[in-house]
Amino acid sequence: MNARMRRAAVAVAAGAMAVSLAACGSAKESKGNDDSSSASAKKGDDIKVGLLLPENKTARYEKFDKPLIEKKISELTNGKAKVEYNNARQDANLQAQQVDTMITNKVDVLIVDAVDAKAIQNSVQKAVDAGIKVVAYDRLAEGPISAYTSFDNEEVGRTQGEALLKALGDKAKKSTKVVMINGSVTDPNAAQFKKGAHSVLDGKVTIAKEYDTKEWSPDNANSEMEAAVSSVGKKNIAGVYSANDGMAGGIITALKAAGLNVPVTGQDAELAGVQRIVTGEQYMSVYKSYPQEADIAAQMAVALAKGQSLDSIAKDKVSNGSAKDIPSVLVPVVSLTKDNINDTVIKDGIYTAADICTGKYKSACDKLGIK
Repeated sequence: MNARMRRAAVAVAAGAMAVSLAACGSAKESKGNDDSSSASAKKGDDIKVGLLLPENKTARYEKFDKPLIEKKISELTNGKAKVEYNNARQDANLQAQQVDTMITNKVDVLIVDAVDAKAIQNSVQKAVDAGIKVVAYDRLAEGPISAYTSFDNEEVGRTQGEALLKALGDKAKKSTKVVMINGSVTDPNAAQFKKGAHSVLDGKVTIAKEYDTKEWSPDNANSEMEAAVSSVGKKNIAGVYSANDGMAGGIITALKAAGLNVPVTGQDAELAGVQRIVTGEQYMSVYKSYPQEADIAAQMAVALAKGQSLDSIAKDKVSNGSAKDIPSVLVPVVSLTKDNINDTVIKDGIYTAADICTGKYKSACDKLGIK
């Protein structure tokens, strides 16, 4: 992790540690930010938090986000808070039903990572109308949300694009052809990743083929890569921008079948992705500190449920299509390559060397000094 990222991470962590005990001073423009609503009545630690995550194909949600958020909420409420959880399995209609259930169960606050950021708007409004504050987690949902935390998504794309150019080295020329396989159009983050990557890659290389991948599906990404190889020609593809690690797995399978070994990007630092980085099958991933993001979301949720201010947690503001000046925290990201595995996912306790260096990966780990 470079010095700039370390300073940024420390600054964000410091800003997110304390939960203010003062009531919010002024009402916001949208109903979701109105601290005079019934949900902001002063409460103690005995609160009920709803947690809705979008899918389970990406390993992070069940392995990291859910347990980390639950743990922090418990710490902040002396073990008295109750967390009601559900996963939408990439189904926006199911997630809408889950919001209805949370409203029926009278949660005090709702943390939601939207399957479809626009489709969730009506559900967010229903929750707010029922006096439930909503924290948008990881994706900026539409509707009158009260808080938002995620990563700097355009920076994620820029980090991926810069890494791909670095991997290409002297081959990074305007005539060099790369393939871009982006995330789902229903995920606003995917558009930001793509925008950030294009800001780096455009004019430096040629985007020979580009796809938006339904549901972030590795199988769909595999089919798209096969189509790109057929269309562009395997001898003409110098590298692949993959928006995340799950899709990178499907992409690399297609590349192997075509006899290709070119740099492939990723995101999320999934265990399989890290292992592919160790063996050189995948060039990089974007490591995002899920513990930090989860910590902030839990702080926001508990403060809102208790009717407390977010001023000491969230120093920045964002707007979505229906709410302005939403308190927000964006967590920094790091380019993960074979050179900094020890200093990132292992140092932060995401994985141990034993997790990564199993079986066929051990010799490659030994060469890299992963321990």
